[in-house]
Parts: sequence; C-alpha cells; structure tokens
Amino acid sequence: MSVYTNFAQATTPLPSWNDGLAKQTIIDFVQVTTNKSSPDYVEPDNRIATFDQDGTLWVEHPFYAQAVFALSQVKSLVTQHPELQNQEPFKTILEGNKESINKLTEGEWVQILAATHAGMTTEEFIKIAQEWQKIAKHPRFQKHYTELVYQPMLEVMQYFRDNDFKTYIVTGGGQEFVRIYSNDVYGIGPEQVVGSSIATKYEYQNGKPVLMREPKIFFIDDGAGKPTGINLFIGKRPYAAFGNSIGDRQMLEYTSSGEGVRISMLLLHDDEKREYAYGPAQELPQTKIGTFTQELYNQAKKDGWVVISMKNDWKRIFPFE
Repeated sequence: MSVYTNFAQATTPLPSWNDGLAKQTIIDFVQVTTNKSSPDYVEPDNRIATFDQDGTLWVEHPFYAQAVFALSQVKSLVTQHPELQNQEPFKTILEGNKESINKLTEGEWVQILAATHAGMTTEEFIKIAQEWQKIAKHPRFQKHYTELVYQPMLEVMQYFRDNDFKTYIVTGGGQEFVRIYSNDVYGIGPEQVVGSSIATKYEYQNGKPVLMREPKIFFIDDGAGKPTGINLFIGKRPYAAFGNSIGDRQMLEYTSSGEGVRISMLLLHDDEKREYAYGPAQELPQTKIGTFTQELYNQAKKDGWVVISMKNDWKRIFPFE
C-alpha cells in the first residue's frame, strides 16, 4: 500500500481526531484517490468504503445491542410457547444469571436470535424493534443505544461521502435490525446495509402478500462471510475497510489485497475511562465481545493495516460530549 501526502487539504477534516498516523492515513488516502492528477486516482463509481458496526461505529460492551434486544424478547416468546421455559438456552435467560448468560455459546445465540426474530412478518419485526429502541438504554451511559455512536467515525463516513465514496455497513448483526436506524444514525440508507439474516418466506395474509420470518438462519455476515456478503450485495471490492475484531479480519484482508491504494483500519478499545478497554491485544483485558487478539494486532502491523487507538487518536468519543 502506498499513500501520498502531496495532496493534503488546506483545511484539515476530522476535527474529533488527534493528529497522528491514523488521521493522516485517512486524509492522505482520500486525497490521492480523488485527485485526478494522482497515480492512485479512483473513479467515483468504484469508491467503496465498508464499516463494521458493533465496536467500530457504536458501543458493543458489555453486550451487543441486538443481543440485549433478543434477550428482552425471550419472555414474550415463552409466553407464546411455554414448552420453551424449561429448555436451554431459554431457561438460562429466564433465570437472569448474567454469568451464565455470558457463557452461552455462539450456537446458542444463533438459536436465541432465530427464535426471537421469527414467526412474524418483516413489518411486524420492524415495529417491535423500533419500539424497543425508543425505550432501551445502555446500563452504564444511560443513553439510548442509537446515541452511543462514535463521533470520530461519523466524521470519517461523512468525509468519505463528501468525496464521492459510497459508505456501507457490513455487520455481523441482523440486517433488518440495523436497517431500522442506519439512515438516521449514520446517514447510510437501508440498501447499503449488509448483515446477517434469517430466512423469509413469501406468503399471503388476508389476501395481502407478506414476507414471513422463519426460525432458521439464512446468512451469517461475520468472519469469512463478510467478503461473501460484500460480493453478494455490493458487487465490488472496497477501497477502504474499518473494523475492530477478529470477525473483521477477512474483510480487511479482502480489501487490502485489491489493486491500487487501499486502507484497512482496526479500532482498538484501550480507553477504560471514557468507554471500555479490552483486547486481549497489547495486554488489554480478555473478552468474548469484540475480541481483538494479539495475533490480529501482529497481522495488522505486518500487513500495513493501521490500528486506531481510541485513547490516543480520539479527542472525543460521543456526539453528546
């Protein structure tokens, strides 16, 4: 990867970023890919930037927002299907033991998400999720989850769009769930959200065609699924990709392996005072939520990806600060 600095703007963008490698890499990249006299100029139709959501665009600790939503729906599910109350993993959730819930496996979470997000039309699901988002608040910050977005990343996305890049969310979270608020929160339309999804079935209710959500997974947009999702929904390899965990590794590999100048960036949560600190890269605390391993950190250094330090690179974290 080669990024030049001879096209720097007179007025520096990204005001919530401290001066440093991360900020300058973004500015230099945009300049060389949008200046027609640059050898790394990219036509507007090919300017694609992809962003993971959880832990990259908004807070993911102590629990993914969509997981909190799913947990909130279990009681309603069991009311409709009482036979589930003594079945795992629903029994564990109903007991409310946070330590046990934190030990649920990926397969059990898939089961929970499939069960709580299905058995309804897409319109019914959207309405339920919208109502939840209006009242649910983060346990530490006591703000709605949609308020806990990272101001520096909002600036990056707007900076890209101001320079004719198309910005996409590529998330392991539910595609329909994220689409509900993506435009209002990030300025990204629902058609530019690529996420995990459950199967839907076309049928009729009272003579009206609907899409019914079925209790089975259609596509997991995480890990190796992210490049697959990018190809399916976008059809072009990104020129820029942003993530924060091992689930984003393949998206960054796919992006950086393309021809021409590309940037791949990872956000490291190392600011316990203003947000959270977890890794376990760089001897930060271990976590199952948004794991950033030392192996991933080493790969980033080896492959020329830029690691963003939340503590050192960001002047502020949230828009309300």
